[in-house]
Amino acid sequence: MIRHQIYAMKSYLEAMKVYCQITPNSIKENHLSFSKTSTYQENLLHLSQVAGHLLEKSRVVKQPRGERNFHVFYQLLSGASEELLNKLKLERDFSRYNYLSLDSAKVNGVDDAANFRTVRNAMQIVGFMDHEAESVLEVVAAVLKLGNIEFKPESRVNGLDESKIKDKNELKEICELTGIDQSVLERAFSFRTVEAKQEKVSTTLNVAQAYYARDALAKNLYSRLFSWLVNRINESIKAQTKVRKKVMGVLDIYGFEIFEDNRVVMGHWFGFIFQFVSYGKRDSHSTQGSELYLMSRFDHLSWFHTGKGLLILNQARLIRPVPVNVTEGGPYTNSTITLFSLKLRIFEQETSFSSIRSESQVFALRPSPEHSPYHLDNSFEQFIINYCNEKLQQIFIELTLKEEQEEYIREDIEWTHIDYFNNAIICDLIENNTNGILAMLDEECLRPGTVTDETFLEKLNQVCATHQHFESRMSKCSRFLNDTSLPHSCFRIQHYAGKVLYQVEGFVDKNNDLLYRDLSQAMWKASHALIKSLFPEGNPAKINLKRPPTAGSQFKASVATLMKNLQTKNPNYIRCIKPNDKKAAHIFNEALVCHQIRYLGLLENVRVRRAGYAFRQAYEPCLERYKMLCKQTWPHWRGPARTGVEVLFNELEIPMEEYSFGRSKIFIRNPRTLFKLEDLRKQRLEDLATLIQKIYRGWKCRTHFLLMRKSQIVIAAWYRRYAQQKRYQQIKSSALVIQSYIRGWKARKILRELKHQKRCEEAATTIAAYWHGTQARRELKRLKEEARRKHAVAVIWAYWLGLKVRREYRKFFRANAGKKIYEFTLQRIMQKYFLEMKNKMPSLSPIDKNWPSRPYLFLDSTHKELKRIFHLWRCKKYRDQFTDQQKLIYEEKLEASELFKDKKALYPSSVGQPFQGAYLEINKNPKYKKLKDAIEEKIIIAEVVNKINRANGKSTSRIFLLTNNNLLLADQKSGQIKSEVPLVDVTKVSMSSQNDGFFAVHLKEGSEAASKGDFLFSSDHLIEMATKLYRTTLSQTKQKLNIEISDEFLVQFRQDKVCVKFIQGSQKNGSVPTCKRKNNRLLEVAVP
Repeated sequence: MIRHQIYAMKSYLEAMKVYCQITPNSIKENHLSFSKTSTYQENLLHLSQVAGHLLEKSRVVKQPRGERNFHVFYQLLSGASEELLNKLKLERDFSRYNYLSLDSAKVNGVDDAANFRTVRNAMQIVGFMDHEAESVLEVVAAVLKLGNIEFKPESRVNGLDESKIKDKNELKEICELTGIDQSVLERAFSFRTVEAKQEKVSTTLNVAQAYYARDALAKNLYSRLFSWLVNRINESIKAQTKVRKKVMGVLDIYGFEIFEDNRVVMGHWFGFIFQFVSYGKRDSHSTQGSELYLMSRFDHLSWFHTGKGLLILNQARLIRPVPVNVTEGGPYTNSTITLFSLKLRIFEQETSFSSIRSESQVFALRPSPEHSPYHLDNSFEQFIINYCNEKLQQIFIELTLKEEQEEYIREDIEWTHIDYFNNAIICDLIENNTNGILAMLDEECLRPGTVTDETFLEKLNQVCATHQHFESRMSKCSRFLNDTSLPHSCFRIQHYAGKVLYQVEGFVDKNNDLLYRDLSQAMWKASHALIKSLFPEGNPAKINLKRPPTAGSQFKASVATLMKNLQTKNPNYIRCIKPNDKKAAHIFNEALVCHQIRYLGLLENVRVRRAGYAFRQAYEPCLERYKMLCKQTWPHWRGPARTGVEVLFNELEIPMEEYSFGRSKIFIRNPRTLFKLEDLRKQRLEDLATLIQKIYRGWKCRTHFLLMRKSQIVIAAWYRRYAQQKRYQQIKSSALVIQSYIRGWKARKILRELKHQKRCEEAATTIAAYWHGTQARRELKRLKEEARRKHAVAVIWAYWLGLKVRREYRKFFRANAGKKIYEFTLQRIMQKYFLEMKNKMPSLSPIDKNWPSRPYLFLDSTHKELKRIFHLWRCKKYRDQFTDQQKLIYEEKLEASELFKDKKALYPSSVGQPFQGAYLEINKNPKYKKLKDAIEEKIIIAEVVNKINRANGKSTSRIFLLTNNNLLLADQKSGQIKSEVPLVDVTKVSMSSQNDGFFAVHLKEGSEAASKGDFLFSSDHLIEMATKLYRTTLSQTKQKLNIEISDEFLVQFRQDKVCVKFIQGSQKNGSVPTCKRKNNRLLEVAVP
């Protein structure tokens, strides 16, 4: 159970923090956490605990370019149902929220919707109650909507500037989610109350201060929610018993970050901390000497060494701890690193952790830096991240290089001291309580007067100017005055991993991290139980006038707690060296590898390892484990343990250079010696086990044979009976199968004959139709050809007469006389035309189709264009007289014309009828008071229709109601609602092309409203009802409703599809259409 909870916890916490993909090769994690798991009773997982040290809460309000906000925001908007989003007052569009980065909202390969379902499932597995999960999502939604609150400046009478909220709808929705009075939260965003002993002063906030207060509330709300989640998870997975044998801790922290020269360099730490804590008597048997990890995909192997468990391996997947055999691949020197070939072998017997030299053991893994093409500035976040890594590097130096050499000296092992760089001076530069950078930053934040980032930098230049690891262009040190790579508003620290240039802008604000007391008190007044518990300082009865600690001091204390925990452990480190930036196999970038090895201090560590010993163990457990390999020490050794170990190693003829004797431990230089001992011990244990197995197997086989012989007789009798019964059943089932196949074959044969007959009939009809069409097209082609010939003769004759006239009169005129006469004649004709048009203008009525006749043929196009322009002009003059209500009516009439003109025979009679909509005065009629109270939305149509019975075709009167979101049917007498259909479930409306009022409303299959099938109605206002239903559905769903006009269409009645067919009825039916159910598949409507 606890194992599944831990897996679920991982998915949930990853959603609440973020892994920011800023390049294809770079993953950045924004949270520092330490988790511990405990095992008992044969390595069963018993408990787990998570401790969060710092969350990058500034990411809530602002993200660097190319990075996302926390995953949970995108997952909630992508994966939540529409019902949940409406409940949380959210919309699915990312662009509606100012806190979300749009350029990285979608990440390739990341399914936010599926991850949200995983998170919801994880909350159930961890043990969250439904109301707790709902409360968490409400807080997340409130944080997301806080970013949409915007402020505008206002000037008061006294001349002071204050801020007001632009749109209070977002504030109202936030207050509904959190249960806070809107006026209280609005005042907290506009005013700030400062208390000092007996005095209380209230000041207004300008726009900048209001935005700062909003962002501070969002960051604190999310950060405290995350802390609450960690505590809640720890309560769910805490131990049910105090018995605890072994503890494993996992350290998941920031990586070393350097943002410079348009690229990002990040070194991530993924620490696997195994704490083996023994309660009671420790195991007394001998143990194996070296515990490492079996890695898969050895495609990026760089370097391997045992002893302290040092392994450099890239892109390897951790499987499980196993002992390893190592064979050296060649000689090496102190200045080079030689690759080793690995020979891995998993031992079958239980492996105990004998190399643990104290109550606990620590393993840590650290990959190398990576590069990114994006430009980012090193700010306060990178400063505290690198400070944490400096502290971890310091503990690495103390617990590996320093302690290793001290142990050899303490055990009287011959040893030559190896020098190494100690980064304690860098840690002191940052964390010194008197003149450290963090101390001076806190002092700047607390002192009165004007405090800016520039004043903080000036103080650094004064105090740290002479420090050898601090560089600033404005300091007293003259060697940086002309350094153009060092801007004036920056300072540079020489870390163990290299020089880092920090942009001082934002240091003071990010370190303050101040939440106004008015906002804390407003949150405490919330009726939302979770939010109220997150802000205990808002309780007026517990007002604390002391200034809250800064972000830097909080992180410093958190790092100190972590260091105190790690210093009680004895760590084994696993270093990962990245061979290249391409994530490709068999490619080694020598400069990149050497840079990582140099700043990680691996050269000094390698020198210590090469000169030292790979394995060490106390004499007592070593003798206890390997005493069966020597006749003198087996089964009991009566003398001192060291003497017994000497006798044992002499008996095994192990070379003297392979081991050394210390005061209390035996030291073995090479792992192959240890593996040889293990092989010999394994072989000896197999020999001893063989004798025991031989005797036991003989007794077991004899007993088993007698039992089998007795059972065989009974089984044979029962089997013969069973075999006959099974054979009978097989014959019976075979006969049934044959019969079913024969019946199926006959049925299929009949079906094929019927289908063939039907196809023949349809083929004859189709051929006849095509032949008639061919005959008609031939006749039409012949008539057109004849008409073209006659027209061609007329044109040719006209051109010939014109040519004869021009030849006759050409000699009487000059070359340009004809042109002038033509222009003059044309001008006089146009003048006469326009004067006549002025006197013959028709009326301004748009329906007046009168227009003066065309006097000349060449003015045909001009005449038509003038007619069109005049019609458009008088239509515009007529439209300008309309009111808004008239415009809406004409828009509905125009929509009806587009839908039903020349399609529905009933349409011409509806043109002159105004669309009233509310034919039943529900608001005035007391009979429908109950129906009015049940409907909260605006009623678009209220009409009595005839609902056709699905069984017999008879009609029943119903009140048809159409609102903005639903379609309702109510009883005409009692006013009780019978059916309610959401508009999103309406897929189509069908009707005939004849002069009747029948129409069918088709519903979406699988919806709740479609359980009884589609609806068939008859109404006197069919055109109006269909038009309003079409416009309302288009407005709400943004999709056009399908209007099908056909004399035959299918409707779904429960599980059956029924064909509704419209036929011409006899005169005895009068003018009223009748409906009759013919059979289960046909419903006929007789239309007069």
